[in-house]
Amino acid sequence: MKLDSYWLDTAPPLLSASEGPLDGQTDVVVIGGGFTGLSAAQALGKRGAAVTVLDAGRIGGGASGRNGGQVNTGVAQDFVALVAQLGVERASACYRAFSDAVDTVERLIREENIDCNYIATGKLKLASKPHHLAHLEKTAEAIRREVDTDIELIDRSRIRSEIQSDSFHGGLLQRHGGQMHMGKFTVGLAEAAVRRGAKLYENAAVTAIAKDGSGYRITTARGEVRAKQVLIATGPSRHGPFGWYRRRLAPVGSFIVVTEPLSPELLAQVFPNRRAYTTTRLMHNYFRVTPDSRLLFGGRARFTASERPSDAKSGRILQEGLAAMFPTLANARIDYCWGGLVDMSADRLPHAGQHDGIYFSMGYSGHGTQMSTHMGQVMADVMDGHEDKNPWRESEWPAIPGHTGKPWFLPLVGTYYRIKDIFY
Repeated sequence: MKLDSYWLDTAPPLLSASEGPLDGQTDVVVIGGGFTGLSAAQALGKRGAAVTVLDAGRIGGGASGRNGGQVNTGVAQDFVALVAQLGVERASACYRAFSDAVDTVERLIREENIDCNYIATGKLKLASKPHHLAHLEKTAEAIRREVDTDIELIDRSRIRSEIQSDSFHGGLLQRHGGQMHMGKFTVGLAEAAVRRGAKLYENAAVTAIAKDGSGYRITTARGEVRAKQVLIATGPSRHGPFGWYRRRLAPVGSFIVVTEPLSPELLAQVFPNRRAYTTTRLMHNYFRVTPDSRLLFGGRARFTASERPSDAKSGRILQEGLAAMFPTLANARIDYCWGGLVDMSADRLPHAGQHDGIYFSMGYSGHGTQMSTHMGQVMADVMDGHEDKNPWRESEWPAIPGHTGKPWFLPLVGTYYRIKDIFY
């Protein structure tokens, strides 16, 4: 079993990363080489801007290359709860923003001819308990009434036509969305940014950002660069001069296992429609079939940061959960196990805008594949003077109380979620 991301291990090599030291002047420095940063670089480059992308490690090696591979409409929170929190108008606007984000991913794949095994099969949210289905029914009614008619509630009598498991009591199908190979998409988006003139620097951890006349001086492990504008797209970075952002994000670990290749006949029996799947538990699971016929199965597993020993422990928990949910797959060999960090905001919504003159976009809260790609395009508009394009511009973003950057409270949250899952 490899303690490595399947997406990163099976991605083609990135051939266009810049060699040598970092030096000189550029229009925009983008800090973070994930989907937000690469998408922004591609969009800014189309406008004629000179862009330098800096990543502390490997391009796409963070959350963008370590997630579940789902590209779906739907906010991190339950829509009914979001309406109660924000009101119908704002909640609907949030939902539409995520729907627009799916469109952005699909558009970039077409326009840049990115070979990433994208399939548009939608998402099926599975009710783990009988009363969860009743709540999904209310959710479906609210979504259909306010914002999206292309959804379907699947009751218990029909759920086995979607998934061969006795663990579920129905589900909510949202058809607008799909899934793809994250590593291939990263490389394709990076190459698209380079074609537009961007320079990509790996192993270029940022150590300081200082005001320098009308622009900024950015110091990194590979030298200094000056820029007129800076976009921070790091997610939950635990290093560097990003304390203001760390106090507003909880870096929650999410863990994934991937099986050996399975027979097409078995997969057609268990997952006939090859959806992207997620369950309704607080300590939920998400899963899908990979392009080479493996089952990817992930979840919170443990409320802890992702470290290699921790990943292995979480992998064993996930393997047990997979076997319980799908007994016919219980003996499947696990080939990959890894973890990553979710940049969870307190309200579980993205946040984007400016702080001290520097642009930022992050806080995707586990729904970042589509939204991070979308927000890269949006932030290019914002940095070009079109602030009205930012769907999150009116959102306040206070620091998490008692949080200084190290998430000491995660084990307590995990315990609370486990207890609540028993009774809810």
